[in-house]
Amino acid sequence: MKKTLFAFLLFSFLWSFVAAQTKPRARDLGIPFDGASGQYNAITDVKGVEVGYATLISGDGKTAIRTGVTAILPQGKNFQGRVFAAWHALNGNGEMTGTAWIEESGGLGSPVLITNTHSVGAVRDAVIEWGVRKSSGGNYSGDLSLPVVAETYDGFLNDINGFHVKKEHVFQALDAAKTGAIAEGNVGGGTGMVAHRFKGGTGTASRVLEAKLGGYTVGVLVQANYGIRQFFSVAGVPVGREITDLLPSVGKETANLLSFERKIGDEGQGSIIVVIATDAPLLPHQLKRLAQRASLGIGNVGGRGENSSGDIFIAFSTANASEASKDDGTSNLTMLPNERINPLFWATAQATEEAILNAMVAAETMKGLNGNTVFALPHDRLKAVLKKYNRLQEGKK
Repeated sequence: MKKTLFAFLLFSFLWSFVAAQTKPRARDLGIPFDGASGQYNAITDVKGVEVGYATLISGDGKTAIRTGVTAILPQGKNFQGRVFAAWHALNGNGEMTGTAWIEESGGLGSPVLITNTHSVGAVRDAVIEWGVRKSSGGNYSGDLSLPVVAETYDGFLNDINGFHVKKEHVFQALDAAKTGAIAEGNVGGGTGMVAHRFKGGTGTASRVLEAKLGGYTVGVLVQANYGIRQFFSVAGVPVGREITDLLPSVGKETANLLSFERKIGDEGQGSIIVVIATDAPLLPHQLKRLAQRASLGIGNVGGRGENSSGDIFIAFSTANASEASKDDGTSNLTMLPNERINPLFWATAQATEEAILNAMVAAETMKGLNGNTVFALPHDRLKAVLKKYNRLQEGKK
């Protein structure tokens, strides 16, 4: 059993590493974006932020497993303090645990985990146990005992009622977290997700402000599982109205076809989780404003915050971490004036937009539960549409 688990963990790590190095990204296809990205064009461009995955892909038919866990650690695996944070819901038909305490305290003292809808409880319990094992105390604390776990629904491709995400998978994602380039597409919690009726999943991007604006970094990671086809837009081009085929197909083995057709229909069902990190010295009320701007990036791609969508965002700042973690005396804080915050708003919207498209470009066609299939966004046809509208960036592959 131990040898099998070790082999699985090794394979998952190596596969994620290779995927992070070789898969094309949105910029590689010639999609134009505003703003300058960081070294990795990822949330990990914010110093100290680490990301890890557990990706579960096995079986077919009624027992197809297409799911996983994504872990975002604000200041690495050994950090036991807190950072300033805030959250926002564009539409709240979803779940993100721990938000009541974030709202009350203005702080985040746990990793952020993302998984599927029916695994939130298992992941929450596991991250608490992981934290207790690393903690010298182990008593109740709002930071340790009220962790942040978010979800999107992957039941079209994944046997979501099989409850396949276990404690060991959560530990794997947390322990495998690293800086640098990270995998995108069908990985981690994004494994079985659908976006604008193409294959969706996990994506990331970053923006670095000019030195005269502070040189601050904003990094974004999304789990994209939302949106209808007709609104899908890339660089202002109505791609969803140009590519109208390649819609998700319901397998012959699927019972209650009408129910599944409604789940993937053009009603904006689904969800998107956005995690925003920055090294700019923002206080909780300013991070709330930053989180709200993720809505603009989603809107640029075609999300409208429909009634059936869970569009929930969290933003945190790695600045002031030592002061945010103090439990006695007084804190001496550095704060960016509100009059200088606009470039961070723009950076958040830009990075959110690109992270979604990175998720869709990296995602691959997937066949899952009962033969249900979701097709990848076709790179060649996407480039052709962009060229038709004179939006393909020259000099790119």
